[in-house]
Amino acid sequence: MTRSLTARQAELLGRLEALFLAEGFGHFTLDDLAARLHCSKSTLYALAGSKEQLAVKVVGRYFKGAAERIEERIAPLSDVRKRVGSYLAGAAEELRKASERFIRDVADFPPTRATYERNARAAADRIREFIQDGVKQGVFREVHATLFAEMAGLLIESIQTGVLTKRAGVSDAEAFTALGELLLDGLQRDSQRELRGRA
Repeated sequence: MTRSLTARQAELLGRLEALFLAEGFGHFTLDDLAARLHCSKSTLYALAGSKEQLAVKVVGRYFKGAAERIEERIAPLSDVRKRVGSYLAGAAEELRKASERFIRDVADFPPTRATYERNARAAADRIREFIQDGVKQGVFREVHATLFAEMAGLLIESIQTGVLTKRAGVSDAEAFTALGELLLDGLQRDSQRELRGRA
């Protein structure tokens, strides 16, 4: 079983997360981190056995926290269209906390990249659930929900890695807004398109 953290350890992990998000983690040594956090190396070793394990722990904490905050954001929403839009807006908001160096370090280190890929997969799974719910409710037209979700997942990954945003010259937030519009426009029933066209 995982040992529960002390208040001091939880506070240190929070500070490490903020530091990593702002500056990345690949270039730091444990000595650097101990100096920046004004603690001993033994205090850091109590959190993880190495700098690499510490990076995995902190990156996992960030993604877990982001997922929980996004779920809290959409929990009160019953309209599936609003849930899709709010989910993607929440993802954009969470990503704005991460520097390019952090995203690059996550992608360059296989264990943290695996965490990152699980996060992207979970996002695609949630979008598939939204699409399936919308189809059942008659809000969205009949579509191949898994295909739409996989396409959305690939776009999310391209946004998170910076590939899409650099090519398009837009921010992460703008890219997620556009993805939401693309999804919702593509999922609308013909009657909804007609009504909007007459407005």
